[in-house]
Amino acid sequence: MPQTLDAAAVRTWCSLALEALGRERAEIDAINVYPVADGDTGTNLYLTVESAAQAVEAVFAAHETGSSAPSPADVVRAMAHGALIGARGNSGTILAQLLRGMAERLGDGDHLAGALHRAAALAREAVAHPVEGTILTVAGAAAQAAGASPQDAVRAAYEGARVALDATPGQLAVLERAGVVDAGGRGLLMVLGALVEAVTGEAPPVAPVLAHVRHGLGDPGPESCADGGPAFEVIYLLEADDAAVARLRTRLDGLGDSLVVVGGDGLWNVHVHVDDAGAAVEAGVEAGRPYRIRITHFDSAALSRQPEPVQRAVVVVVPGEGLAALCAEAGATTVLARPGEPPASGELVDAIRRAHAREVVLMPNSAELRHTAAAAAEQARTEGVRVALIPTRAAVQGIAALAVHEPDRRFDEDVVAMTAAAGATRYAELAVAERQSWTTAGVCQAGDVLGLIDGDVAVIGADLAATAEAVLDRMLAAGGELVTLVLGEDVPDGDTVADRLERYVRDGYLAVDTMVYRGGRGSTPLLVGVE
Repeated sequence: MPQTLDAAAVRTWCSLALEALGRERAEIDAINVYPVADGDTGTNLYLTVESAAQAVEAVFAAHETGSSAPSPADVVRAMAHGALIGARGNSGTILAQLLRGMAERLGDGDHLAGALHRAAALAREAVAHPVEGTILTVAGAAAQAAGASPQDAVRAAYEGARVALDATPGQLAVLERAGVVDAGGRGLLMVLGALVEAVTGEAPPVAPVLAHVRHGLGDPGPESCADGGPAFEVIYLLEADDAAVARLRTRLDGLGDSLVVVGGDGLWNVHVHVDDAGAAVEAGVEAGRPYRIRITHFDSAALSRQPEPVQRAVVVVVPGEGLAALCAEAGATTVLARPGEPPASGELVDAIRRAHAREVVLMPNSAELRHTAAAAAEQARTEGVRVALIPTRAAVQGIAALAVHEPDRRFDEDVVAMTAAAGATRYAELAVAERQSWTTAGVCQAGDVLGLIDGDVAVIGADLAATAEAVLDRMLAAGGELVTLVLGEDVPDGDTVADRLERYVRDGYLAVDTMVYRGGRGSTPLLVGVE
């Protein structure tokens, strides 16, 4: 059995790991009692791997127009870099370092056994005060088992990690009292299980996480609670040289605990629990350039000092600044989806928090964001927010749903009405082909205008307005009462195009109204909705 990874296998591993953590995220969150019982380890690991997966897909997308495929080294390094810049929480930061260690060896053509050994060693070096019974222990056991069986390293590593995970309650008192295994170690086991499946084609049997929980054993104990430790978790990316980071480690180690600094080559991810969050950030400023700074207050009593939440809010993803302004005017909290940069679930969770409501209606406005939005909704629910996800696939469906939103009626009734409005809206998008390719409507050339109806190419034309008219004919053949047009900022003679399409609908379809909006910067050339 090959014990190396090609580019496709790395891509598959990343995808399977994200899928596995998505399935088990809530269960892993439920057993999170160390180092802080804040119930987010599964979510943090998911967000970390999500960032890694996006980086991997970006590498493959960059090679689509060329004749060559990405190299295994390019893909595995992208996976590690994506995890580094997107790492969340203690376990996510350590996982990023594990992936970095594997990338170092796999990028040089080493086998999996050597890569796992380097990963475990590098991760342990990154933690200021390593503790047994954690993800570090599980990683070390996986590496040791892989080294003892190099011909079947991947399965041996998984089995070694599984045995080590089951033993973690005997190594860490807080786990023993709670009757759980280490949450970070459990997440790592899921990642290793995905690696087994990517290499062998067969997924290893995995017992449900909650099977490890011995119910009824009482409170996990004071050292698992935030009340007995630092008040803040501080995370940031840092551009700095090695010498400055060495000094930073010493400084932060004196400020708090759970210190993990991972990375290299001038880019680092810093994680620490402190009472003085400002001092932790200032230390980063002295060392280099910190950015993407995230500060989380562990003390739930801080919530009581916040303003009273509103009853209901709508959070919507929009593909342009003009639509963001439009939806904001309608009272929604918006998340901007820039071209080629879909928002991660962490951004959606942050938007839900910004909405500061007891009830939230979440609309992703993209089929590709369905799983991302589901992950965000689950995380928000663990924080006590009632979230309803309406699986809108286009911004025009979100606009239709927002138009019937009534915050004063019952939540379920409001969600049903908004879902019905979105579902009754057919959608189309007009885009410009970047290269010659086969489509469901035939062969298109670079520069052709593509009319996609409900996600499939239905019309190919040379002119935006003429192609839009053909799209409208197809959509209105089944009837309709309202046409919504959203024009992008870069459409030449946008006002002329809008006037032409409004006139086309008015002259050809009686009793059909037309609404025109400006998508603004970042939006596609034209979005069409028919309801």
